[in-house]
Amino acid sequence: QVQLVESGGGLVQPGGSARLSCKIFGDLYGSYFKQWYRQAPGKQRELVATLAGVGPVYYADSVKGRFTISGDDNERTVYLQMNSLQLEDTAVYYCNERHSISHALEYWGNGTQVTVSL
Repeated sequence: QVQLVESGGGLVQPGGSARLSCKIFGDLYGSYFKQWYRQAPGKQRELVATLAGVGPVYYADSVKGRFTISGDDNERTVYLQMNSLQLEDTAVYYCNERHSISHALEYWGNGTQVTVSL
């Protein structure tokens, strides 16, 4: 059974930084995209960043230049480094593993809250 467990959320001041982690438990067979999504209150869940085998392949326009997705295969962990945080970054952040071919095969974490506030 595959489980994704996020950590690293919390309260951050505008302009501050935070790093989210997503630890993967269980076995994944094949090639997967490693992704971070977020969902702000009253809004739809949106894709924030995608990490493929070749490296980062997608960032939402709203986070380009501020967020960095990375992975450590030895630690089976995916990270999202968030810098220059803005009030609009407040959301629940979810990590996602999606099979690179069979996109219907995917796994989600339970989410971690990031609140940017004074």
